[in-house]
Amino acid sequence: MLEAQQLPLEDEYAQWHNQPSQNNEEQILRQHLGLVKRIVQQLHHHASGCMGLDDMEQIGLLGLLESVRRYGEMDDNFRFFAARRVRGAILDELRRRDWRPRQLRQQVHELNKVTKQLTKQLKRQPSEQELAAALEISLDECHRLLFAAQAEELYSLEQLFEADSSSVDFGENDSNMQQMINDDLLKHVLSQLPKREQLILDFYYQKELSLKEIAIVIGLSEARICQLHKQAVKQLNTMIKSML
Repeated sequence: MLEAQQLPLEDEYAQWHNQPSQNNEEQILRQHLGLVKRIVQQLHHHASGCMGLDDMEQIGLLGLLESVRRYGEMDDNFRFFAARRVRGAILDELRRRDWRPRQLRQQVHELNKVTKQLTKQLKRQPSEQELAAALEISLDECHRLLFAAQAEELYSLEQLFEADSSSVDFGENDSNMQQMINDDLLKHVLSQLPKREQLILDFYYQKELSLKEIAIVIGLSEARICQLHKQAVKQLNTMIKSML
C-alpha cells in the first residue's frame, strides 16, 4: 500500500465527514464508484508492475472527491468531468513514481521513431506485425511497448487540458465554464479525426470500455486498438496545441 504521506486518504475522508455537505457528497461518490473501477481497469495494464489495483483505486477515489468539490451543481456533464479528473490523478501518480524504467523509455522512443519511418514508407500506419519485424522483437514485446507508449500520450493529453483550464480564471466556481470550453474544443478536434478513431475514443472515454472490449466490438486485435488509440490521442494533442 502507499505511504501515508503520499496518499493522505484517511485525512481527506476525515475532513470530508466534517463538512456539512458530506451526505450529498457521499451519495455522489457512491453513484460513481463504478466509474473509478472502470478507469482503473483501463489503466492498470499500463503499470501493473508499479502500482496495485487497490492503490490505483484509492488515488482514483481522491480524484473523484476532488471533482465533486470542484464541479459545482451536478448535471449530465459531471461524469465526463469526473472521469478526466480520476484518470488524470492516476496518471499523475504514475508519472511521479517515474514508473517507466530508462530502458523502457528508450524502447518506446525507438518504437515511435520506427512508426514514423514505416508510416512515411508505407503511406499508412504500420501494423503491429510490421512494427515487430522492423524492431526485430516478438509480437508480445511489441504489444508491451505499444501499451507503454499509449500511456505516455494519455498523460500528455491530460496535462494539456489541465494547463488549458488553469490558464483562464472564471472565478471561484469556474469548473462548469472550463468544462464547457474543453467540451467545445474536444468536439471540434474530434470531428477532424477519421470515423474509426472517433469511435474508439468514444468507446474508451464516454462508454468507458477497455481496449479489449473495444477490440471485440470493432473486430481488431487489442494491440491494434491500442495503436489506433495512441495515434488518435497524438493527433488530438497536436491539433489542440495548435489552437491554444
